[in-house]
Amino acid sequence: MDTVLFHAAPDAKARFALLVGSRQKDGSEQVAARRQTPAHQRLAKDPHIAAALAWLESGFTWAPGSARERVAEELDALDPRAMEAQDQRLAQVTREQAAAAAQRYYRAGFGQWRPYKAQVAGQVLATTILTQDAWLDLAQPVGSGQDNFHFRPDVRHRTKLSRSVAEEAARSLAESMERGSQIVNSEIYTLTSLDVQPGIISGSVGVVDFVEFALTLNLLESELMRSIATGESDRPPVMPIRDELLPDLATVLDFAGRVCAGGALALTAIARPRGRGHDSDYLLLIQERSGSVLNANRRLAVIPKAFHGPMADYGEDARFSATVEREMEEELFGRTDVDSTAGEQLHADPMHPSLLSDPMRWLMDRHGSDAWRMDSTAVGINLVSGNYEFANLIVIDDEEWWVKYGGQVRANWESSGLHRYSSLDTARLESLALDPRWSNEGFFAFTQGCRRLAEIGGQRVRIPSIELES
Repeated sequence: MDTVLFHAAPDAKARFALLVGSRQKDGSEQVAARRQTPAHQRLAKDPHIAAALAWLESGFTWAPGSARERVAEELDALDPRAMEAQDQRLAQVTREQAAAAAQRYYRAGFGQWRPYKAQVAGQVLATTILTQDAWLDLAQPVGSGQDNFHFRPDVRHRTKLSRSVAEEAARSLAESMERGSQIVNSEIYTLTSLDVQPGIISGSVGVVDFVEFALTLNLLESELMRSIATGESDRPPVMPIRDELLPDLATVLDFAGRVCAGGALALTAIARPRGRGHDSDYLLLIQERSGSVLNANRRLAVIPKAFHGPMADYGEDARFSATVEREMEEELFGRTDVDSTAGEQLHADPMHPSLLSDPMRWLMDRHGSDAWRMDSTAVGINLVSGNYEFANLIVIDDEEWWVKYGGQVRANWESSGLHRYSSLDTARLESLALDPRWSNEGFFAFTQGCRRLAEIGGQRVRIPSIELES
């Protein structure tokens, strides 16, 4: 073709040059357009993504700017249809399959520890939550010194990544951006010690940037799901990232030696007077997690549910009851200024009485009374990503609260749906417990909360039998 062009007439050469230039221009414009997707715009402008990239470069020996280039390459290579197909395959993985795979992987050395299982309507329902007898059915009030955690400012983890983990982190970050997942680099607590005794739960915590968790241990969930979706069910799953980050139970339980992020979550039960077709009961609130959250998305969960982390005071906020109270304001009562994804916290005391919503102020004015209570029900470690889970039950016993404020209960962006159940509706609650969409920690908190509510709820409660399996 070059020879033909060399011997062509001048006007033909000119026309060819115009044609090639037009094609080159069209190609460059297509590349530019491809790089103007919302995900590419976030890569260029989002300070939280910038923090993730900076951490990735510090955790692995990439030159400055290399992480950004790698994530951009991953974004350009993504096929939205292939991603959607993969997401659909992973969504078919059940909680029981995940529990069985985790147990096969950590096949030795459980000892006093065991995965949490509950029997409902004759069916044994398994989870990936590792726990022990002394951590279950705690039934102990929290919020007045019974959850005593000491903040250690000297604790700062610096995870060093292998190339394979760094590359997986870059791919995962690109996929999260393509999906539009919220990534906010706020600080979260990392557990360094834990002691569960009758009447008190105590321990110590440090802080870690959320992006460090998101780019390391949070990778383990998708790896586990992929290994189940593509592997053989009778063999221990092959998971090289887990082999590096969370290889055995000794590492799982070595809270001080690794990043150990965690959650505080609660089943909420609100007393209602008789009316509109129901007797006096408790209203139980269950959420379906949004597709925009980074973990347990599109799964059922109790509400509130949040990462355990500081808001304004590292020491006072270390109590997990402080996280639950703050999340009540955000996830149930609409306080956007306590949402860590909304921007910097500028209040000296975000939970000061003058700032509280009316529903929360009513509760805090009656703290320590018979109007409402918060009980710790259980503690567990989630084998999916090594997170600790503090499960609780919030019970509002005074019917006046629902009469005044029931219309103000509204879930935030983290939920794609808020569902309500009567504590007297045995059949629906049984069906709910058997629903395969539960997240592991959600099912853990729900069943432990129901067992506690059955003990204290009196005539307002007809909850189906939930028995624990050893």
